[in-house]
Amino acid sequence: METKKGSCHCGSVRFEVYLENGLEDLRRCNCSLCRRKGAIMGSVLIERLKVTQGEEYLTLYQWNTRTAKHYFCQICGIYTHHQRRSNPAFYGYNVACIEGINLFDLSDVATANGSAQSIIDEIKT
Repeated sequence: METKKGSCHCGSVRFEVYLENGLEDLRRCNCSLCRRKGAIMGSVLIERLKVTQGEEYLTLYQWNTRTAKHYFCQICGIYTHHQRRSNPAFYGYNVACIEGINLFDLSDVATANGSAQSIIDEIKT
């Protein structure tokens, strides 16, 4: 298991992700929030992401079904991670927050369908 460290821009919030196979399942989401923040996200089981410093500086943002929980540093505004709506047993984390990662070196990042219509379709089923 590989441990990667991450932080927000100002360093008030720090976290670790425990990766079994390195960076995998990378994606962007096309929902209204993710499209605006433009982050590339990785995904780990909830127990594999630990906030190690500054949990008190995290602020929570939710909307629509209020299933997803998006966390941001209340000082610098950087999105660090979120509990996924599509699978609440997982956190998505902001790959750009991980030390030593250059987003421009990542290729073939998939786009997940988190659009409003897919959410409406999911609620109906």
